[in-house]
Amino acid sequence: MKENYDRLKRVDGLNYVALTPISFLQRARDTYPEHPGIVYGNRSYNWKEVANRCQRLASGLKKLGVEKGATISIMAANTPELAEAHFGVPMSGGVLNAINTRLDSDTVAYILEHSDAKVLITDTHFSGTLSAALKTLSKTMNNPPAIIDIVDDQADAPPGSGQRLGMMTYEELLASGDNSDDWGDDWGRPESEWDALSLNYTSGTSGKPKGVVYHHRGAYLMSMGTVAAWQIPKHSRYLTIVPMFHCNGWCHVWTMALMGGTLFCNRVVNAENIFSAIKNHRITHFGAAPIVLAMLANAPPEIQYIPDYTVQVMTAGAPPPSKILEKTAQLGFNVLHSYGLTETYGHILYCDWRAQWANLPIGEQAEIKSRQGVRFQMMESAKVVKVGSGQLVPADGQTIGEIVLQGNPIMKGYYKSPEATAAAFKDGWFHSGDLAVVHPDGYIEIKDRLKDIIISGGENISSIEIESVLYKFPKVAAAAVVAKPDEKWGETPCAFIELKQAEQATEEEIIAFCKAHLASFKRPKNIVFIELPKTSTGKIQKFKLREMVASGQV
Repeated sequence: MKENYDRLKRVDGLNYVALTPISFLQRARDTYPEHPGIVYGNRSYNWKEVANRCQRLASGLKKLGVEKGATISIMAANTPELAEAHFGVPMSGGVLNAINTRLDSDTVAYILEHSDAKVLITDTHFSGTLSAALKTLSKTMNNPPAIIDIVDDQADAPPGSGQRLGMMTYEELLASGDNSDDWGDDWGRPESEWDALSLNYTSGTSGKPKGVVYHHRGAYLMSMGTVAAWQIPKHSRYLTIVPMFHCNGWCHVWTMALMGGTLFCNRVVNAENIFSAIKNHRITHFGAAPIVLAMLANAPPEIQYIPDYTVQVMTAGAPPPSKILEKTAQLGFNVLHSYGLTETYGHILYCDWRAQWANLPIGEQAEIKSRQGVRFQMMESAKVVKVGSGQLVPADGQTIGEIVLQGNPIMKGYYKSPEATAAAFKDGWFHSGDLAVVHPDGYIEIKDRLKDIIISGGENISSIEIESVLYKFPKVAAAAVVAKPDEKWGETPCAFIELKQAEQATEEEIIAFCKAHLASFKRPKNIVFIELPKTSTGKIQKFKLREMVASGQV
């Protein structure tokens, strides 16, 4: 009888415990205390030591006045400090805000102010950008964040950097925290699995970064789904190539703790470092944008190293060309192609490989791998619907619609942006803004982007942000930016410029202007001077520009 089932109540802490990736660290410490947790050059910490450092970080932050919900920003390379912050910050009750190290100072200042950053942990190698950002921030933010310096003696400081900006170093912050023995059973678990865990900024179509809020439940289940889809075994050896500021490193930091793996921190991404790590540390897994795979495939033979086992690689973004897939296979890599967004904690669709496809020619295999595929195990639903009507598109591989999603690894919403959140969550679905088709076998393949986002080297670039800069050039009457295929980067921004009457400008002038206002990866690589195609109402027809690019006219 129904009433007999209904009498059995949920008991918080007994048969109902909030899901959080913090529990992965606690289990790793208890189960694999002596197993290597984090390795970075001459620094190595087992899981017991990692847990202790994370607890000290959390305690030190609390002593600085961090309370539940406070934003803790960090601008760092893929080093142990950023990995530890993925646990230590939420254990303090704070919300982790990992900032893209490639951003310009104005954007960094905007993020620090918009996020209400309480503490800023920063690598001294980025002091040039940060000092400029803090100067801007001092004019607008009444209570600027307390600053903690990461001093990395294993890396050479680039010119104009290396300056100490803070009140203490990261290691001094840890030293101020309580020993792990004082924590007992209190691991800083959230009261609710719906509590904010991290805050990641991504460029929207307006060009202004939007703050994407993750919750503990989503990160926990994302890690579980990654293990299932990528078939990650216990004690895997993972190389950090995906920046940990990008969707929290695709949540792979938490995933490695879940499986008692080892996180090998890699500060500088180049072919020599990656092949050296595979050789010396027997790396089993890494995530990387297609541009990194191309770099490895085209590296000089004397640098390349082919292991006596298969390295599992996850990639996302523009699908790698068939030649790159063929070359990476020869290097001993098995590539899993996935798709996701910042709003979905990273990957939520993947090309779930079928055994019969392995017998196809490499070109046909590459065509199949280019499909974003089917949903990860932790996602509830992914479908492609006709824009406007919401009706499912037929599985004919031709009819285009928008990808919409439901599932736990979807953001809480956009920070301080209820209107944008409501628009993204329209009709009970998360609207990705990506246009796709569905093949007869049910596999999804992306065809275009509603938001005009350009994916270059794994980075999302807003075309409108670039256009806003181009419009500031005195000689420009109108500007439009679209993606142009690029063998190395996957895509790069291509700018179409209409000059004011009687004005003249060169490509070099435009690019030089962009250099002063945009991060390097956002700058257009091609400038085309034309009279822009417009509708009768004066709206620029970007589809015609894309057609010009696709036909090879530019």
